[in-house]
Amino acid sequence: MAFTLATKVGLILKDPQAVKILEKYAPGVSKNPMLALVKGKTLQALLAMPQAKQFGITEEMVVKVLAEINAKQK
Repeated sequence: MAFTLATKVGLILKDPQAVKILEKYAPGVSKNPMLALVKGKTLQALLAMPQAKQFGITEEMVVKVLAEINAKQK
């Protein structure tokens, strides 16, 4: 199953390969206690949050990481 911007964060975190790739780009992200607050949100909803902009997270960045995750699943 391919991950998209409509995928919920919690679903991505259940995939060990996806977590490994996320950690490559954002070390420690999978252990951040704040993730509990966004597991039910989609990546698109996460991108709309002011905190994403504050940390410089863009849709282009997320799409790039998703492409890498999806390529590893094949």
